[in-house]
This record gives sequence, C-alpha cells and structure tokens, in this order.
Amino acid sequence: MQFAELGLIPPIAQAVAAEGYEKPTPIQERAIPHVLAGRDLLGLAQTGTGKTAAFALPILQRLAHISPGKGHRDIRCLVLTPTRELAAQIGESFTTYGRNLPLRTTVIFGGVGMESQKQALRHGIDILVATPGRLLDLCSQRLVDLRHLEVFVLDEADRMLDMGFIHDVKRVIAMLPSRRQTLFFSATMPPEAQDLADRLLVRPEQVAVTPTATTAEKVEQEVYFVEKADKRALLVDVLRDSDMKRVLVFSRTKHGANRIAEHLLKANVGAEAIHGNKSQNARERALANFKAGRIRVMVATDIAARGIDIDEVTHVVNFDVPEVPETYVHRIGRTARAGASGMAMTFVEHEERIDWRNIIKLTRQDIPVVEGHPFQSRIPMSAAAPPSTKGPNGNRGSWGGRNGGGGGGGSRGGGGGRRRGR
Repeated sequence: MQFAELGLIPPIAQAVAAEGYEKPTPIQERAIPHVLAGRDLLGLAQTGTGKTAAFALPILQRLAHISPGKGHRDIRCLVLTPTRELAAQIGESFTTYGRNLPLRTTVIFGGVGMESQKQALRHGIDILVATPGRLLDLCSQRLVDLRHLEVFVLDEADRMLDMGFIHDVKRVIAMLPSRRQTLFFSATMPPEAQDLADRLLVRPEQVAVTPTATTAEKVEQEVYFVEKADKRALLVDVLRDSDMKRVLVFSRTKHGANRIAEHLLKANVGAEAIHGNKSQNARERALANFKAGRIRVMVATDIAARGIDIDEVTHVVNFDVPEVPETYVHRIGRTARAGASGMAMTFVEHEERIDWRNIIKLTRQDIPVVEGHPFQSRIPMSAAAPPSTKGPNGNRGSWGGRNGGGGGGGSRGGGGGRRRGR
C-alpha cells in the first residue's frame, strides 16, 4: 500500500511526500483508517514502528476540516506522553506533517521555564503535546481549558505507569469532556494498562503490529557473560569495532551512566550520559551531539529508553541487564528502526543471570552467547544460561568459530578481528 491510498487530504499528503515517505508502516496502514473514521483505538506497537505518524496524520486531517478562526483558539487535541524528549519529538512530527495547514501546535514539559509555554497557551493553540506534571501545573493556573477537546491521545501508556504517573494521568482524564475520540498506545499491556484502557476507550478498534514482548525482527542479538568489574573494559573493547558507528548504552542507574560515560571519555571514545538528573538543556545538547555524530556513544537510563527517536542507531548495548524483562524489548527497539538492521549486545554478570533467564523466557528467542572474548566470566557457562542459547556444537558465537580462525579462547588479537558487518 502507498500513502496515497489512505485518503489523506492533499496538504498532508504533500507534507508526507516531502519527507520522502511513500509506503506506510504496518501500524500506520492499519490505524489511520480507523482514526480517520473517528473510532477509539487501542494500538499495541513497539517504539520505532511509526506510531506517531499513525495518530498525527489522521488527527491533523480531522482538525483541518474546520478552519481555525482569527480569534482565540480552543485546544482540540491533547497528546499526553511520559518524557520531555518524546513530547518534543511528537510536537515536531505534528509541525512537520501539518506544515501546509493553519494549525498551531505547542509542546509543554517540565525542566524549563514556563513563560513561553504560558504565552503560547494564552495565544491559543489547536494541538497540545504535554507531559503530565507540567500540564497539571498549568491547569492549576487556569491556563489550560480542555472543555472543547475533540481527540485525546495517551502515548506510551505502559511507560507512563512504570514511571509512576498513574495518578497524574487520572487527574488529566477527569478534566476531559466525555464526548471525544481516544487513542491509546502502548508497547505492552500489563494489567494496570489494560484497566486504564478499559476505562478510557469506547468500543475501540485494536491494532497490534508486533506481538507483545517480542523483539524487533531485524535486531540481531548477542550476550556476553562477564565479571562485573570487567564490564567497562569489555565495552571499550567491543567499541573498537568500526561498524559500531552510533551506539546507545543502557545503564540501570544515573550514577552508573555517568561513570560509564566518564570511562569512555578517558578511553578516547566520544560519549555523553543522558538521564533524569540532567537539565533539559544538557539533555537536548547531548541528543543533538549524538544525532549529529559529534559523539559516538550515548549512555542512557531506562527513563530515556522511550525518549530517544534516532533512526541511525547501529548498536544497543545493555551494560546492565534490566530487572523487568519487558524493558529489554523497549531498549533494543532503539535500533533497527525505519527498515534498517541493528545489533543488541547484553553484558551479563553473575548476579544478573536470573534476570537474563527471565528475558530469554519472555522473548522465546535463541540469543547467541559470545564465548572466548577477553573478559569472559570465570563461572561455567552451564551456570549462566539455559541450553537453548547455545548452538548445535555447544559453542555458538565463540570467538574463533565466528572469525573463521583462532582458538575458542583467543582474543581479537589472535584469530583475526571480529567483524559485525550487518
């Protein structure tokens, strides 16, 4: 199917074409007709599937049918999203796709001054993209009027709940008019998310483009068993691979992210950390440097996992294994976006092996173990992972076997450099 077949009006179709898009992604192909028809929608989709356009395009078309007057504008669409970065990216998408329409979009989030956001609200807007905390702050100042809202989008619902925003979300929902179209997007559907969806949606259409808790098809995955003290040395070692052009490294803690970035800088690897303790300006500057290629590695905590929307991430490294298996799915979904391939590497130390087994159980995938690397754990592999992670010869992913030479215990210097030409 081509975008031209979705029934988009010319101003929107032209904006899509100007971005070089010809074919919609599966979530766009299946969701856009339902949203255009005015139905409530439950969308189950991982990050990187094109879901922002799946709701932005039909919302713009709906709002374009009534041309805004010259006077004050009422907020007709609210998109609620968990992180500042994601809010900014969604706002940018509305602006890009709505460039030929007389609609105003404003993004509001915390961590920055309120004055410009207040001015935009006073001026009048059609589309508001917001994080819950700042939205409620401005509502308490009577600067946000949602009585005329036509469309409400709750994006990344599972992440919103993970971050403890459920009470804020409920407070926002209480301010919405009962007659509205509601679009609910989530990568996974834990019981709390399902309960929220049941309360929000009226006879919704459901679109699921990837089975819940499966990983992106084009992400190649590997696991390294390593001593905890050797993880940073292993990271520097794997980064010698020139194919690792744009790398996203995940740390379990903010302090850990800082330490990893500092270690990489000492090793002459361009890196910056991004997490909740960083100021908004610092986060935006780090993201801009990463997108522009001025730094090669971005070290992030899980709070940033859904907030980084960069198509060219070649590798994701799970420096720390996530305690929640579904988080692994979200992390590695940062690569292999927009049709590209990608690689996810996970470093597992002894205390994380139970968490790793839970990930294997959830994803139901045969993830190769890299054996014979210079920092391999001294604990036997039999204690590390279920047999399914090994190949028929018992040493799938061994250093020598994948290089076509060198012994199973050899380092990069012995059996020829290990290459990842994917």
